[in-house]
Amino acid sequence: MTRAGLRVPAAALAVLGLAGCAVGPDFHRPPAPPTLSYAPSGLAQPANAQTFVSGLDIPGDWWTLFHNQALDRLVRRALQANPTLTAAQAALRQARETVYAQEGSFFPDLSATFEPSRNKTATRSVSPASGLALNGNPYYGLITAQLAVSYTPDVFGGNRRQVESLVAQAEQQRFQLEATYLTLTSNLVAAAINEASLRAQLVATRQIIVAETELLAVLRKQYAAGQIAEVDALAQEAALAQAQAALPPLQRQLDVQRDAIAVLIGSRPDEPLPETFALNEIVMPRALPVSLPAALVTQRPDVRQAEEVLHSASALVGVAIANRLPSLTLTASGGSQSNFFNQLFARGNGFWSIAAAVTQPVFDGGTLLHRARGARAALEQAEAQYRSATLTALQNVADALHALQADADTLAAAERAEHAATEGLQIVRLQVQLGQAAYLGILNAQQTALQARLTEVQATAGRLADTAALFQALGGGWWHRQDAGVDDVRGNRVLGVLGVVDKR
Repeated sequence: MTRAGLRVPAAALAVLGLAGCAVGPDFHRPPAPPTLSYAPSGLAQPANAQTFVSGLDIPGDWWTLFHNQALDRLVRRALQANPTLTAAQAALRQARETVYAQEGSFFPDLSATFEPSRNKTATRSVSPASGLALNGNPYYGLITAQLAVSYTPDVFGGNRRQVESLVAQAEQQRFQLEATYLTLTSNLVAAAINEASLRAQLVATRQIIVAETELLAVLRKQYAAGQIAEVDALAQEAALAQAQAALPPLQRQLDVQRDAIAVLIGSRPDEPLPETFALNEIVMPRALPVSLPAALVTQRPDVRQAEEVLHSASALVGVAIANRLPSLTLTASGGSQSNFFNQLFARGNGFWSIAAAVTQPVFDGGTLLHRARGARAALEQAEAQYRSATLTALQNVADALHALQADADTLAAAERAEHAATEGLQIVRLQVQLGQAAYLGILNAQQTALQARLTEVQATAGRLADTAALFQALGGGWWHRQDAGVDDVRGNRVLGVLGVVDKR
């Protein structure tokens, strides 16, 4: 082979060698938090039958740990019909298609053209067309068939960095979808617990109203008999009216909560919702998982989303740098042209061209320079946002753990107070009926019993809600969920194992 013959493959090898280099920073996952705890002095175990278990895994359907079939049915309906979830799924599909579209830039563009035309040349021209010169006919046909190829080698990796950024953006959408699942299920659990709390408060208030109505009847008899003053009976009527006035706000809150549940499962507020919730039908989970901070950052969808934002910003720095470097474009075209279709591919009618162009930005008013600087500033912003998301995740878990510790003590005290207040009310009520106690004593006992019962209901609901909040803060076990798995942008099924989720 001659020296000239060696130039073409040598040039091709040089281009391929350059194509293996991508400018800009290579992304590396940020290091995990070095801490092993969520409190300076560690966490004490909560009292009253709940235990923190370090490293305990979280099931994908974590809400089933509350052992409430109505709640399980609602969650499954919501996963099928919630419009926010449907929107997140569509956004993920759109992001994936954007990646595939950009990957098309790795291949040459091939276009085919077939152009038949009918033409008339000027008859008074100084230089008439060949057809007129040969046969005196100003009309002629021209048929052109052509193939054109254009290819821009990714010499400095700008396109690869662009694809890398879009892949990261698609992963953002995937983790946004996971966050939507987690938020939806957590909101449903919280709504069910709140409904149960409101129903229990309504029951307690109605019980107090019944008791105060019975007491008012007793006091009216005593007043009629001249045993008490009228002011005592009137005070009891006021107390009864005050208790009755507490019912409408509670009922309104319950109705609003039911409307919220209907919307969460994708229904209208006017559609029937057969499921109802009561506190005694929601089981308190006993073993509570506590993931290490290093594991938490791989479990939280919002942290993983912030990581992919950082990844995308890192890749866009490379895109901005590549845009300031030379670009090479290769083009080739070939075809055939004739005045007659049956002679289109006859000998002598073919044509072709091969060209290469190198473009180097020389002056653009600083546009590309400032875009590169802006990309680096966006990378710094993404780094700070990732740190913020990580700190927020740690705070959420710490807050939930501290709340559960306090909830245990609060509930234990509320149960003791309710038991003592109920027994005291029974004793005072009997004394009043026997005429051995003044009316003021039973009024105070009633108010104490009402407040103690409501406090116990709220403490029970608060502990259940904070338990659900802990599962949400730890990521909700989405990596184990079998009902809502999706493919990542490379087509890997995202189910079961964090290692599969991490696969690029």
